[in-house]
Amino acid sequence: MQNRITKLFNIQYPIIQAGMIWCSGWELASAVSNAGGLGIIGSGSMYPEILRQHIQKCKAATNKPFAVNVPLLYPDIDKHIAICIEEGVKIVFTSAGNPSTYTSHLKDHRITVVHVIANEKFAKKCEACGVDAIVAEGFEAGGHNGREETTTLCLIPQIVKAVQIPVIAAGGIGTGRSMLAMIALGAEGVQIGSRFVLSDESSGHQNFKSAILQATDGSTELSLKQLTPVRLLKNKFYQDIKQAELNGASKEEIAELLGRGRAKSGMFEGDLEEGELEIGQISAYIKEIKPAAEIVKAIVAEYNQAILELKNQTL
Repeated sequence: MQNRITKLFNIQYPIIQAGMIWCSGWELASAVSNAGGLGIIGSGSMYPEILRQHIQKCKAATNKPFAVNVPLLYPDIDKHIAICIEEGVKIVFTSAGNPSTYTSHLKDHRITVVHVIANEKFAKKCEACGVDAIVAEGFEAGGHNGREETTTLCLIPQIVKAVQIPVIAAGGIGTGRSMLAMIALGAEGVQIGSRFVLSDESSGHQNFKSAILQATDGSTELSLKQLTPVRLLKNKFYQDIKQAELNGASKEEIAELLGRGRAKSGMFEGDLEEGELEIGQISAYIKEIKPAAEIVKAIVAEYNQAILELKNQTL
């Protein structure tokens, strides 16, 4: 397949691995890029100099394009942006903030810019400030999520209709068939997170991966809505937050209960009780850990098989 997304990133398949905190370092990003997709280093969990090391290692591990995701709600963002520029990163995905903050600065350095959104208002704002493409992320996605709680099925055609720039679908996508569904809705690529958490190259802790493998219907829920909505795997920490909310806890009290380092302790260090475990609804479908290259290969094969099957089902 060749379309605006594959041409924009110079990749073989319009499959983008999400830049997830604590799970997507240089090993995962380079593996996905080498397999023909676009790998992304998730910088949100990295100190600036750690990010520099990951970029340098990724450049050494692949000669294919890769990107860095910069969530704008984290500290040291100016330093992260500067390091991306200094290290010659060609593609930056920004998220969790105002797309106008860094887009023009990045584009002045000839960097392709993509921003993650969850509603039409910000999609149009992205287009107005000059981003090259949009990731439209639906309610099913893991991690930080939109307050509107719009499902991917509803969000993608709405955003495709609202803007002229390419749209990448995200949220609940982990198979070739779901990828085909998003292409049918007008997206020109898919961003996949949870499926790549369960890869050999993911830096997520084995305890976290094992917990995901055991997920079933309803094992995740959108939480922390008073702060920034995050989809979490249900555990003791999730239950503590839910009970505090039911008891009428204030935003400040919820923030105090959240504290610092919850995501690291859960996803990177493997604390399944007190840690924050960010994962999407597709986790209930995933039942095996595989190398990233095999995941990409399986998605492409299933996508092509689904197209063949549909050719015999015209109305």
